[in-house]
Amino acid sequence: MTRQTNTDVLDRLHNITHGLRRHLREAMRNDGEGLGSMEARCLAFFARHDGATQRDLVQHSGRDKAQIARVVKLLLERGLLQSRPDPDDGRCQRVSATAAGLALRRRMQQHLVRFEKTMTAGLDESERSTLLALLDRLQDAVGTS
Repeated sequence: MTRQTNTDVLDRLHNITHGLRRHLREAMRNDGEGLGSMEARCLAFFARHDGATQRDLVQHSGRDKAQIARVVKLLLERGLLQSRPDPDDGRCQRVSATAAGLALRRRMQQHLVRFEKTMTAGLDESERSTLLALLDRLQDAVGTS
């Protein structure tokens, strides 16, 4: 009989997260046009939140304002993001993904879909629904929804 510790859930979540990060690093190396993980997350944010601001991303990510500014600048220079002045506040820039940025994001999203399919291949629909419900409860419990 295997002795359980108080961190069994955390250990398993860590292993899954580590596997996902490893998969994403490999995908970015092979198909990500040299993006780092923070650049990929930044691009994904603006692809999902068209017209958001850097401040929105700072609040969403909890990252340092200067770090976000550097990443956004890099993605703007690479033509993956574009910015325009906010019509209500000219001091503020609204950021969105370019066509090239959206195409790269779609390729990265395809890697995520493949990883999820591989990870859940042994689950039937009922088990998958149960897993999602349990993960939602965990997410609610730690306030990350």
